[in-house]
Formats: sequence, C-alpha cells, structure tokens
Amino acid sequence: MSKQNEIKITEVALRDGSHAINHQYTVEQVTAIASALNEARVPYIEVTHGDGLGGSSLQYGLSKTDELKLIEAAVSEADFSKIAVLLLPGVGVIEDLKEAAKIGAKMARIATHVTEADISKQHIQTAKELGMETVGFLMMSHMAPAEKIVEQAKLMESYGADTVYVVDSAGALLPHQVTERIKALRQELTINVGFHGHNNLSLAMGNTLAAIEAGATRIDGSIRCLGAGAGNTQTEVLVAVLEKMGIQTGIDLFKMMDISEDIVAPILQKPQEVNRDSLTLGYAGVYSSFLLHANRAAQKFSVDSRDILVELGKREIVGGQEDMIVDVAAELSKAEKSSV
Repeated sequence: MSKQNEIKITEVALRDGSHAINHQYTVEQVTAIASALNEARVPYIEVTHGDGLGGSSLQYGLSKTDELKLIEAAVSEADFSKIAVLLLPGVGVIEDLKEAAKIGAKMARIATHVTEADISKQHIQTAKELGMETVGFLMMSHMAPAEKIVEQAKLMESYGADTVYVVDSAGALLPHQVTERIKALRQELTINVGFHGHNNLSLAMGNTLAAIEAGATRIDGSIRCLGAGAGNTQTEVLVAVLEKMGIQTGIDLFKMMDISEDIVAPILQKPQEVNRDSLTLGYAGVYSSFLLHANRAAQKFSVDSRDILVELGKREIVGGQEDMIVDVAAELSKAEKSSV
C-alpha cells in the first residue's frame, strides 16, 4: 500500500465533466466550483475543453466559453490548488500550452493513445521549459499489454514527465488488469505513477483502489462522478474510502460533500449513472467521450447506439477518430435497410 501522504488527487470535473454537459461550462460555474475545491484543499484542478486545449471544434463539440477564460477564472480562485490543463497533441498545439502557462496553469497533462507516446515529446519538453509539472497520459490503456505500456511510459519519462498515468478511457479495465499495469510501471519507472478511471462497468472505485494497492500515488477523481460515459471515480466517495483505509489525502471530506450536493448537482443535465449506453462503452472498450456522438448518430440514422459502439470497439477506433462514428452509423443503417 502506498504511503499515506503520497496520494495526490486531481479533480477532473472541470475537464472530463465537460463531456457530460456538452462543453457548456460558464465562467460563473467554473469560478464557483474552483473556489469551493480550492477551499476544500484539492491539490490539482484540471480545466479545459473535454478533449483538452484547442478541443472546441465541430468534430469534438463547440465550447460555450473560451477555455482560456475558464482557466483564468479557475486560476484567480486558486491560492492553494494548482490548475492543470490537458493537451492531446494534434488537437492542441504548443502555442495553446504557452497561453495556458502564461495565465497561470501549473500542470500540463499530455495525452496520447497508449501506443503513441512518441508524439508527446515536444509537448512534454515544452511544458518542462515553461516550469510546469508534467504528466504523461496514456489513454485507452486496456488496448495494450503491460509490457507495451512500460515501453511507452519510459518514452514519456525520458522526455521529462514527472508522472505517467494508466488511463482507462473506456472504463473497460478489470481490477486485476489495473494491478498488472500499475505494478509493471512501478517496477520500471523512477517517477510517479497515476491512474484515471471511468465507471462504465461500475468498476471505477475498485480499479482505483487496485491501482493504489499496486503503487499508484496520483489519482484522478470527479466530484459527483461528473465525467464522460458513466463518469469517473467519484472524488468525495474516494476521499471517504481512503480515510476509512487510514490514507489521508489532505482534502476536506465534508466540504467535498457540500460542493457535490449544492454546486455540482444542479449543473448535471442528468444523473451520472451506469445505463445501457455507458455500460456498452465499457463492454465494447470504446472511448467514453464517444457516447454523446454515438447517441446523435443513432438518432440521425435510426439505429441502436449500442450497435454503433460495439462496431467501433471491433474496429478499435480511438480518440481523434470521431468522424468514424457517423460512418459506422450510416453503414449499419444501410445494412439494416438492405436486409429488410
């Protein structure tokens, strides 16, 4: 078990949660949430479009508010918490990173597909040059075996990453698979190891605890479970569970409960729960942020969103290939009509 004072939580509701509300965060909402999280002494708060810096687009979903204004709002409220940003190379560019650093972001999380760490080099190196704490984020980690993840994580470590994360973007990993991956990284890396879970198979908490048992010391959570798909590991629940295990996070549990109930719950468009769509994401191993896109395509082409998601899983479609969702829906619709 990790030492008690080593577990540091990054709150991702203001980034991953953006998916759940169609990227419609306002400055007022971000200000209120960031201020309260800062008061509750959450170490890191991630703020960007759901798909990271530069993500506001027709392909990924247009933001209601310029993300730099949201980051700036969070920075202005955070005298304890450090504001983190996510960047997917190709979606965001070096210039976005520089702008975020200029307005006060202190951590850069550079996210790539689990087998494409090599495209993170210049972004990780630039973030280090900008004086930011730097995290390598290996998305869709269920799609590669432990030895491949070690190889990719070592690349990120060599570029200067302070931490590398196993990211269960689809919520498809089982606890023993999380244990295997985290243990392998822990044995081979000299830097911090982190875990980011999704709850599509109702395993976010179990997987997070498995990650901590295996040596992960950086953990992501989302207050009120506000995240893509069925959401992430629920931060306030995680804080309570860790306290019961004798692991102190430094976060004020009762304040987190109040933020969840009084500030975040009213923002939710619908409860974050495991339903047929999010369960299909975990079952098929599909990127959690595909859910809203798949639902729209299902409606447009009069097909079952589950069929779309399962087909995407078979084709091993990953983040950045959102345009394939419509193609698959159109193909399924055509196949159904021709079989009638």
